Amino acid sequence: MKIENIIRRLLREQQEEQILKIPGIKFFNNDWDLLQKFLESQGNPRYSIGGDLDLRRTDIETLGNLVRVEGNLDLFDCKNLKSLGNLEYVGGYLDLRLSDIKSLGNLEYVGGNLDSWRTDIKTLGNLEYVGGWLDLFNCKNLQSLGNLEYVGGKLDLRDTPLSEKYTEDDIRKMVKVVGVIVISYED
Repeated sequence: MKIENIIRRLLREQQEEQILKIPGIKFFNNDWDLLQKFLESQGNPRYSIGGDLDLRRTDIETLGNLVRVEGNLDLFDCKNLKSLGNLEYVGGYLDLRLSDIKSLGNLEYVGGNLDSWRTDIKTLGNLEYVGGWLDLFNCKNLQSLGNLEYVGGKLDLRDTPLSEKYTEDDIRKMVKVVGVIVISYED
């Protein structure tokens, strides 16, 4: 699916169903639990965060009905969170390094870089677009690039099963990668 189609679909979905727009977590004193209590009082609607969301080194178990983060999403070293769940869109950088993430859930679009270094994901699933670089270094269980169509920067597949299964040419036939593809330490 082309990026224009993704954006069109996301805009259409936003118009078709109500998504509660939270301007930023700062309106809840940067308190994730306070935001969740507010959302619960509203019937746990699908919601978006207008700015950055920093949840690094937390022990949250779910993102709930979060579908969009307009800025950066930092889940570095985030324990207990196994899936991105309903999240479809991150406008900026997505940091999953050293997290317990096993599934990207419904994620389709990352506007900036996606750093999944040393996670246990098996597939990129629904992810179609990464605007910057995509770091999958040392993802020992990664078996599939899923629906990935575009990477705007470097793609690092070192120490993944895919680096042994495919050549750089094979990967370029599957995914448009603007930058270099790194599959070994010699690249």
